[in-house]
Amino acid sequence: MRIGVLALQGDFAEHETMLRTLGAEVVQVRLPKHLEGLQGLIMPGGESTTIGKLAEDFGLMDPLRDFGQKHAIWGTCAGAIFLSKDIHRKQPLLGLMDIVVSRNAFGRQIDSFEAEMEAPFLTHAGEEAKQFHAVFIRAPLIESVGAEASVLMSLPDGRIVAARQGRLLATSFHPELTGDTRFHRYFMELAR
Repeated sequence: MRIGVLALQGDFAEHETMLRTLGAEVVQVRLPKHLEGLQGLIMPGGESTTIGKLAEDFGLMDPLRDFGQKHAIWGTCAGAIFLSKDIHRKQPLLGLMDIVVSRNAFGRQIDSFEAEMEAPFLTHAGEEAKQFHAVFIRAPLIESVGAEASVLMSLPDGRIVAARQGRLLATSFHPELTGDTRFHRYFMELAR
């Protein structure tokens, strides 16, 4: 399975490591030609404004939108912002996923936190269900999901931190920083 990782800025190397652990062939995506032959794409955390501007500079906006019409894309943290339709401010967005996202919703770097989350969709038949350890770093919040999307995970107070729309996936947190490959395995199943 060939999975791309958008490698313009951010923590793409950590995603590469997780994917390789699961046996995927990983391609760093920096130009439109790098999308050829991929079954899915991960857009990592980083700085969403920078990612968007670099995607514009490298001619990736329309190729990424076209790719997302046919293939799986997962945005983590800044990648979730870039994937969304609306963030209440002007910056380059793909607008592929019917979610509204609030940037840095939990505060500054010092307000970063970790939480144990229920994630039954990550459990295969025969496996024991266990919580997912979510790492939130200057994390965005998924304010709302449109009719096409559904909520996958929420904090105990109801705030949405993971959503799915067909083959599109958005998480406010960083599964690549945990050592738990279940989210990456779930994404690879979507990409199949």
